[in-house]
Amino acid sequence: MQAWAKDQKASIGLLNFMGDPYGDLTKALDMELTHEGPIGKGLVGRCKRFAMHVVDGEIKTIRVSEKPDDPAGDADPSATLADAMLAAIHEE
Repeated sequence: MQAWAKDQKASIGLLNFMGDPYGDLTKALDMELTHEGPIGKGLVGRCKRFAMHVVDGEIKTIRVSEKPDDPAGDADPSATLADAMLAAIHEE
């Protein structure tokens, strides 16, 4: 995760990057992508495209980018992008 953060030029002090190699958190949050499309391409255990705002261990906001015809949220990730999350956090 740190290499990805460096590649994206993301400030490590501002964001916390955490991996989920066994999918434990993904499953606990019910964010496992189980649609047949990605699984049919060998993408087993992939998580949905989501963003969370967490304060002191409490989930304040969670947004998921998915639609019936776009289960991975690739075509329209807007719900999980920075602008949408900042607006959602402002509304908390």
